[in-house]
Amino acid sequence: MTIRVVVADDQELVRSGFALILDVQPDIEVVAEAGDGAAAVEAVRRHAPDVALLDVRMPRMDGIEACRAISAAGDCRTVMLTTFDSDEYVYDALHAGASGFLLKDVRRDDLVHAVRVVARGDALLAPSVARRLVEQYTRSTRHPRPAARLDVLTGRERQTLLLLARGLSNAEIAAELVVSDHTVKTHVGNVLAKLGLRDRIQAVICAYETGLVAAGDPPPGGADRAGPSPSSARN
Repeated sequence: MTIRVVVADDQELVRSGFALILDVQPDIEVVAEAGDGAAAVEAVRRHAPDVALLDVRMPRMDGIEACRAISAAGDCRTVMLTTFDSDEYVYDALHAGASGFLLKDVRRDDLVHAVRVVARGDALLAPSVARRLVEQYTRSTRHPRPAARLDVLTGRERQTLLLLARGLSNAEIAAELVVSDHTVKTHVGNVLAKLGLRDRIQAVICAYETGLVAAGDPPPGGADRAGPSPSSARN
């Protein structure tokens, strides 16, 4: 099955470069390009793609508003393109429905991988981007949701959410809890269902907003698990 993609960026060279990389893949077709958020929303409405790559900062309508409109209108999943250091509103994109983030200097293989991951319904959680974004913008949340929201979780499910929020993959969580990958997948699915969350990225937000994880908390074992390229895991 061919993955249909819309690429939106106001920088023509960046947009065309991403489109060229994706369009030569045998299972991906770029059905439209857009130079601003409004054009991206219209392109999604017209072509009904599976994935939209959206620059955070675009004229007429920025990527966040475009993401919100696209997420509300149908099943197209969105991936935000960001430079992180200069983008101040990326955290809002998480709430707007973004399924993941990529740095604009993403490697060719990681770009292709990201589109495939998101198209199959998974969330793209790049530790080098998502964890730092969540920490930075959670600090500015004035009224965190009460921790009682997590009372519906079992002890194991709460542990799973904690490790997930610290950027661990399913395999790493399994090793940490000394359980099977299948058991971790079940725990993750239960966490999402009980908390009414769409994907792993929303679970990370929830963990920070409820105080389960604090900005700056080290990962288990004190090691920095943030990596240079995107990672993902099925729910």
